[in-house]
Amino acid sequence: MRLGPRPLPQHLSLAAAIWSNSALALPALNSALLNSANSNPPNGSQPGESQRRLAAALRELAPALAKADPAQLTTALQAEGRRRFGRFLDGVTAYRRHDYRRSLPAAPVVWDEGTTKLRDYRGTTRSPANPRLLVIPSLVNRYHVLDLEAEASFLRWLGANGFDPFVVDWDAPGPLERGFSLSDYIVGRLQAALQAVRREKGGPIIAIGYCMGGDLALALALRRQKDLAALVCLATPWDFHAENASHARMVGQIGHQLEPILQILGEMPVDLLQSFFSGLDPFQVLKKFQHFATLDPEGASARRFVALEDWLNDGIALAAPVARECLTGWYGANSTGNLAWRVGGRVVDPAGLDLPVLNVIPSADRIVPPGSSRALTRRLARVEEMAPHAGHIGMMVGRHAAAEIWQPMAAWMRRVAG
Repeated sequence: MRLGPRPLPQHLSLAAAIWSNSALALPALNSALLNSANSNPPNGSQPGESQRRLAAALRELAPALAKADPAQLTTALQAEGRRRFGRFLDGVTAYRRHDYRRSLPAAPVVWDEGTTKLRDYRGTTRSPANPRLLVIPSLVNRYHVLDLEAEASFLRWLGANGFDPFVVDWDAPGPLERGFSLSDYIVGRLQAALQAVRREKGGPIIAIGYCMGGDLALALALRRQKDLAALVCLATPWDFHAENASHARMVGQIGHQLEPILQILGEMPVDLLQSFFSGLDPFQVLKKFQHFATLDPEGASARRFVALEDWLNDGIALAAPVARECLTGWYGANSTGNLAWRVGGRVVDPAGLDLPVLNVIPSADRIVPPGSSRALTRRLARVEEMAPHAGHIGMMVGRHAAAEIWQPMAAWMRRVAG
């Protein structure tokens, strides 16, 4: 039986707190209605967008609440809370018991060092002119989202459409990697992986980075410009304070508070990382598992859901030095956007990159706000931007990903590769 959705205690506690106590919120709601009607913004300031939406919702709700019988409303809220909580538990149980298991064969390894491997996704039809692709995923999740299923595999699609893709398989940190910084991963492992790709026959080499991997790919490209023909950044964060800076600073503060854990364990555990991601949208897990409970468990939609959730719940711990750089550096201090992030002693400044870059910014991304990625566009000299209507994960596994994202990206890569 599966362990997810991780961290399960957090999701169960949130669901129970919301749906088991809905009736208890009535006095607070009535107070909010009263305050909304009688209060003005402090010091003449204008309310934010979220405050305006909340005020409008309260005004719309007020007439119905005024007419409702309090006892009947309390009973109805309790019943609805139990129904929603039950539907969520049904979804979690169905997921944990589903018979799907990943069955795609692992791609062959052409290079490895420590726990890092370079996997070969070249297709059966190979040509010396095929552009070689070094695909770099994030350090916090396995690369499998790029090879989720046979019919939803970005890597296999590239291999079948005139490219020679190689993907970095980070795996979990071993005893050596627990002491790694981002510089160790980039200057050490990624440069060695690039050398391995260079030894394989083929056309020009293009680096592709997804999410955090886009930042790693950018830092690599700045150091090895002569070995690359282009760079593709997929949903890559850059200015961590471009949108919701207060939340980013809060993540930085949490990073400081987690220092005792990092010192004892030498890594950031997976469940702590999952807590950070779920905090971006605390109710998303509750809603999607309620919906999963309504699906035919043998249907394609249910199997895709389980495959994706298995990937999400099979995260990778972050080495302690990397966790510090990302949480307190990237999020807390915005070291990337402020040009204070150094790799191998050099500042990572996109303005110094003299390569064609495609910056793909999914417009519905909740993990990497579009404004964060657009800040990267503004720092690059030779850049084109693509803004598909997709989410952070949907751009890799969505039903329309191949037609709306992968194909235009492939056309751009063929053009810049000559």
